Amino acid sequence: MLGLSPGRIERRRSLSDLWFGVRNRVLSAPRFQRWAARFPLTRFIARRRAAALFDLCAGFVYSQVLHATVQLGLLELLADEPRTVAELAPCLHLSAEATERLLEAATSLRLVQRRGQGRYGLGRHGAALMGNPAVALMVKHHELLYRDLASPVALLRGESPPTELRKFWSYADPSATSSVTEVAGYSKLMAGSLSLIAEDILEAYPQHRHRRLLDVGGGEGAFLEAAAAASPDLSLVLFDLPAVAERARARLARAGLASRSTVVGGSVFEDALPEGADLVSLVRIIHDHDDPEALQILRAVRAALKPGGVLLVAEPMSGTPGAQPMGDAYFGFYLLAMGQGRPRTSAQLRALLLAAGFGRVRPRRTRRPMLTGLLVAEV
Repeated sequence: MLGLSPGRIERRRSLSDLWFGVRNRVLSAPRFQRWAARFPLTRFIARRRAAALFDLCAGFVYSQVLHATVQLGLLELLADEPRTVAELAPCLHLSAEATERLLEAATSLRLVQRRGQGRYGLGRHGAALMGNPAVALMVKHHELLYRDLASPVALLRGESPPTELRKFWSYADPSATSSVTEVAGYSKLMAGSLSLIAEDILEAYPQHRHRRLLDVGGGEGAFLEAAAAASPDLSLVLFDLPAVAERARARLARAGLASRSTVVGGSVFEDALPEGADLVSLVRIIHDHDDPEALQILRAVRAALKPGGVLLVAEPMSGTPGAQPMGDAYFGFYLLAMGQGRPRTSAQLRALLLAAGFGRVRPRRTRRPMLTGLLVAEV
């Protein structure tokens, strides 16, 4: 029961509210914090939580160290053999002092590792990054996001000027008409960052029983190229904005897939989708749109699918166990800066699919759920 008073809302508190109130008062008490930091059985937990809290405060600085490391090409310089500060400084166009500062910061983040005799080599995270160029592409791209997040409160209140991300993802502005040149930046980024995601989708849902795959919003065709390699008998169709479709047509031809593929340019909000597919993929598409537009896309797909057809919805999802910061914090604010869309839970996506006329909707486990979740919806 709610009792309203000026500037205040009073409500009956549940037992869990009372418990969390007591917990929060205890944890925030300086006396308890000092005791927990000294007591042998709680000392480790207290220090770990203090470190985690500091990481939240310092996270932006960590990301800037990563950005500088990638932008300067430091990891590539260390890929073949360890090097000293004196060897690295001229290559990085930095002073010896600045080079050492960067190396020490990168070492603390395990991007770089000390190797003795004043040399530095790749660290654990640096080696992993070298094996995944898509991550390096995203790190460089994040320079735009950092500018947009200079005032997150203004962004939340809708008081920011037009954002860098909205300009970059030109399709986020429905009034914009983009040329092949203007879509090149985001098309390359989408294609370059798709390799791991495509691998996970194709592993979670093998497509050999299908005959014709339609990739809606398929960009340059990177997902279709991966699907073609996994299923040699699969016929391929790509639908995207006309300027993007031109790039896809050229890429698929270079990959030797011109005879197996059909590329159609258009807008899903204005044009009918190509018919005849028994499998449709929406890879990182729905979370880019608000609910009304997302529902419109799903209904268009439902109308285009053959009876018995299947839709794959693949994207990072809110509330993914073990990856909540990725879905809710990172993508939540990334899409806010982009100006449209939001991360959704599996249940929220399922509700949209059912509202669009799909029948059975099942989740499929993917190898890297922090990058992409997968829902399989049947007509």
